[in-house]
Amino acid sequence: MSVIVSRALPDVRDGLKPVHRRVLFSMRNLGLFHDKPFKKSANIIGTCMAKYHPHGDTAIYDSLVRMAQDFSLRYPLVKGHGNFGSIDGFRQAQMRYTEAKLEKLGEELLKDIEKETVGFRPNFDGSLTEPEVLPSIIPTLLLNGSSGIAVGMATNIPPHNLKEVVDATCYLVDNPTCKVDELINIITGPDFPTGALICGKEKIKQAYRTGRGTLTMHARVHVEQKKQGKESIIVSEIPYQVNKTKLITSIAGLVKDKKVDGISDIRDESDRDGMRIVIEVKKGYNTEVVMNQLYKHTQMKDTFGVIMLAIVEKQPKIMNLKQVLEEFIKHRKTVIIKRTKYDLAKAEARAHILEGLKIAINNLDEV
Repeated sequence: MSVIVSRALPDVRDGLKPVHRRVLFSMRNLGLFHDKPFKKSANIIGTCMAKYHPHGDTAIYDSLVRMAQDFSLRYPLVKGHGNFGSIDGFRQAQMRYTEAKLEKLGEELLKDIEKETVGFRPNFDGSLTEPEVLPSIIPTLLLNGSSGIAVGMATNIPPHNLKEVVDATCYLVDNPTCKVDELINIITGPDFPTGALICGKEKIKQAYRTGRGTLTMHARVHVEQKKQGKESIIVSEIPYQVNKTKLITSIAGLVKDKKVDGISDIRDESDRDGMRIVIEVKKGYNTEVVMNQLYKHTQMKDTFGVIMLAIVEKQPKIMNLKQVLEEFIKHRKTVIIKRTKYDLAKAEARAHILEGLKIAINNLDEV
């Protein structure tokens, strides 16, 4: 029960698991806002572990690192400074070397938390309090997705485009009785940080209608003409969560084992401008055939199993697209009402003083 409710699955309201929520809250308390200087990751991890998350430092650091990787999250919540790993599967540097602070979007998740907008509960030893959920101005669960394996259940939610998700949320606020298919016209499909293509729209619609489905992802490729009539297959985007180095190694293995014919050379020409894997095809071979063999035998074609499972009122629940957005809107309404009550109480307390000052000014000589 503990793994299901307070470890492996995200909350539908802010789209975060407890470890991510605690890391972001620790960073806010350390004053690591987007316009402030970076601070050592070790400092953040130490604070989080000592105050809120009594687990291994490696687990907390891995969570922090993932929130800073632009190939893991569609919209990173943390800004990293230093080696935060790569799409080739290289590990991040030790926490004593790297530095971090909140991204502007990460700050938006914590906005108005000081105005009693969310419930707080005691931390593990009762010496401090931590937020049960973050106010979260946007539906982070859909924006960055989530994946987690609990006990007897798992979640796997793909990331989406910010503009589409916000448009769909606004549409649902204006039309609460709308159908799921109306929202599917606005959110047309997942938006993976590594790009690539999703084959077929019907499977996307099924996943959005039922909360379950399987998406087929294809690498984005094009063919370049070389001298002497040779052709090269250029891979510019690969499916989400595929390791680039392992992909190249697997292609080389297929050539060596003679499972794929017609490849003379493979090079990784990726640089800071983007990904570029060059697969040179031997003269006289059909490039289309070689490409189809690569799709069949390697992760250039991969699947993403969608399971839109999240915690709703302390219980795991599989939801369709509309239900996820409805739960978020319900959360935002609660936050806005609590924020307004807080602001009103503050204003009334101040009004009491101002009324006294007004009387004093009207009777200045007696005072």
